[in-house]
Order: sequence, then structure tokens, then C-alpha cells
Amino acid sequence: MDTTTLLLEKDEMGRILERLAAEVLERHPGCRDLMIVGIQRRGVDLARRLAALLEARCGASVPLGTLDINLYRDDWTSLEGKPHIGTSHIPEGPDGRVVLLVDDVLFSGRTVRAALEAILDYGRPRAVELAVLVDRGHRELPIHADYVGRQVTTERRWHVDVLLEERDGEDMVRLDIRD
Repeated sequence: MDTTTLLLEKDEMGRILERLAAEVLERHPGCRDLMIVGIQRRGVDLARRLAALLEARCGASVPLGTLDINLYRDDWTSLEGKPHIGTSHIPEGPDGRVVLLVDDVLFSGRTVRAALEAILDYGRPRAVELAVLVDRGHRELPIHADYVGRQVTTERRWHVDVLLEERDGEDMVRLDIRD
């Protein structure tokens, strides 16, 4: 029997983003040398929200980029699976900056590995940090998030769905339990 459980509603998501912004500012007062890069698709939407919160709090513009990682994925095992290639936009070189990668869900770590490869094609950041809305565990690679909105215990076959106003018309995070 399949079940869906609401993990986060709109207000909770807003509070989590406010907390994540505060945590980023603790490490990076004034947002100096900070660049935010959202991983396509929903990571970009969350990165935009986080950048707006940071800019409002530190009173300075924070460079915001988008990153499509499809060409860097390691799960394209045949030529029959044709990846949809989106666009990346990195407004300034990451050299010497702290790049804050933003994504919706951290699971195996493979998306983040691909994002790290992709960002290095643009330059060499001083450091790369990771912010995620949900960390659901089950890492296949030694990757962890520096900023986590919500830690959720799941089984591998379950699925975490992040819905965002910008794409889906509403904000919520659901856990789909599949048997």
C-alpha cells in the first residue's frame, strides 16, 4: 500500500529558508566573496529565495548562478537514454570565492558530485559549501551538506517530492512511501 505524508508545508519551508540564511550569514558576514549556485531545477528556485533573503539581511548583492549537471551525470549507461540538456549561467568566475551550491534533496550524493565537476569547469573556488532543503540519507558517496533544512529518515524505495510555487503552484514537501 502506497502512502503520502506531508513533511513540510509552506510556512515551515519559509522558516527553514530563513534559518538557512541566518546560518550562512554566521559563516559569511556581509556575504563577501560568496556566490550562490542553484542546481537545476528546484535547486535554482531555492537558491533564488535564499539569495533574496541574504541580500535583504546583508544589504549587498550576492552573485547568483544556475547549474545544469546533466552532462556530468554518471547514470547515463547507454546511448539510448538521451539526457535533456538545460542551460547553466554562472554570472562571474568562481575563482577565489565560496560557492554555495543549493539543491532541494540530498540522497545518494551523485547529483552533488556532478555539480562539483561542473562548477570546476568555470574556475577554482576557494571553497564549495552545500545547502539542501531535505537530507534523506542513503549516501553512495562521501558527501554531506553544510546547511540542512530538514533531516528525514527514509527507506531507499521511498521518494521525497519537493513542490515549489515557481514550478508547481504550491510549496510543500511530501514523502511517498512505496511498498
